[in-house]
Amino acid sequence: MSGKTKIGLMGFGQIGRQLYKLAMQDERFEIVAISDIGRAEILAHLLTKTLGESSVRLEGNYLLGDGLRTRLMTADSPTEIPWDVFDVDVVIDASGQFRTREDLEPHLNNGVKRVIVATLPDGEIDRVILYGVNNCAASSSDTLISAGSASTTATALALDTIRNRFEIAHASMTSVHAYTSDQSLQDYAGADYRCSRSGAENIIPNLTPALEWLQKTLPFLTGKMTGYALNVPVQSGSMLDITVSLVDQIDEVGDLKDLFVESAKASPSLIGVTSDPIVSSDVKGCDKSLLVDLTGSIKAGKRIFKLIAWHETMGHAARILDVASLYQGLDAIGGQR
Repeated sequence: MSGKTKIGLMGFGQIGRQLYKLAMQDERFEIVAISDIGRAEILAHLLTKTLGESSVRLEGNYLLGDGLRTRLMTADSPTEIPWDVFDVDVVIDASGQFRTREDLEPHLNNGVKRVIVATLPDGEIDRVILYGVNNCAASSSDTLISAGSASTTATALALDTIRNRFEIAHASMTSVHAYTSDQSLQDYAGADYRCSRSGAENIIPNLTPALEWLQKTLPFLTGKMTGYALNVPVQSGSMLDITVSLVDQIDEVGDLKDLFVESAKASPSLIGVTSDPIVSSDVKGCDKSLLVDLTGSIKAGKRIFKLIAWHETMGHAARILDVASLYQGLDAIGGQR
């Protein structure tokens, strides 16, 4: 494969619009078609209002701007989308609705080589790639890939960084997550008691699939990890509260903080650090997957360290495109890294 990767995008919600914005600025990619159940006029309006992309305009069923020409389509299911008509190389499914192999395979049947899911899968697919953590697991034969989730990648980066220098006895993760579009603004009867409550008014304890996939992706965590999520009434910006119990005693909390400072220098696109007393709204638009809060992170015992870190969906959108680029590189060399 040479030149730009032609992307078909299913789902034009927050992640979808962030993917579009990032792809506009990235010479590796061209988004040639977008499928969403929304009206084209409203989709274009949301793009310009929420991301400030005033250079983009709608003409008929096409988004035009900065040399880009993207076809907008209306579809409810992957079975309905003729990706082959637009010569799409890879589909990014950011709808959040299709997470099983059975649901995703119609994308392949409609003419694309590969599908990247913007969330964790429901069941086994070819690969889950948490970019920056298990890139070496990717193979050019993979066709159905998950790029994980924002909190999963952030947690994996944090724990993988720690284990490079310290042996982890146990880790406990609390994902303090901004509310999402699948939550109700008002109390509304759903499948779960707590998730039937208003996401705009409540802190809602929730289970997280990240726990399962972190242990699958990082085998050293198997049987050594617990975790859950708290959905909070914040629109953007999420926080990780990770408590790590180490095998050996640590003398100074600065040793662990210095480790993340070094990691941020080595992988500046993935990891950042800050000593500023930031809050959730301060990380809006952050394209890093892990922003370590050096002020909030503390030593909690002779072997225990509490890490506070931040992330935002823009960082996850950036990693999804990095996963697409990873496979583009594998296709170019025709093998496995």
